[in-house]
Amino acid sequence: MTKFLLAVHVLAAIVAIGPVTVAASMFPPAARRALASPEDPRAVETVRLLLRICRVYAVVGVAVPVFGFATAKNMGVLGDTWLIVSIVLTALAAVVLVALVLPRQTAIAEALEERQVAEGTDGGDGDGGAATTTTVTAPTAAAPTLTSRATVRLAMFTGQFNLLWAAVTVLMIVRPGSTTGA
Repeated sequence: MTKFLLAVHVLAAIVAIGPVTVAASMFPPAARRALASPEDPRAVETVRLLLRICRVYAVVGVAVPVFGFATAKNMGVLGDTWLIVSIVLTALAAVVLVALVLPRQTAIAEALEERQVAEGTDGGDGDGGAATTTTVTAPTAAAPTLTSRATVRLAMFTGQFNLLWAAVTVLMIVRPGSTTGA
């Protein structure tokens, strides 16, 4: 049973955490491209897609610690220092993703969409890419989040998220002080 749980834990980490780290890393440059090219509806579509990937795989990523705890319990290593440190780092990574990365991605994506509608470049309605004209009379609340600086700050938080997962991965492989035959 331990081998099965370990296999599911590792597969869940690869399938769930991998896409989040890649999509989250791609988001800031994609947002900067969309910011620099307001006439390009595909740029905003890319940002929306990356946000959707991050949201979906963040939820799927819950399986990683669930199967991790089950594996650790079966292996009898729940009290090992390397595992406790990994659990703390995983919790920190989750907090960074949920509190710092996803809300900023959402704000940037919403601001880009609002700007796209306000400028009448929402991709048209199937008429060969012609822009649809829409008028927005009041400034939006999301407008302040639509800056290059906001994407740089998001990239910093994304980097922290990725570094936390890299540290967890190293701890899972090296398992310092482990007596389980690493």
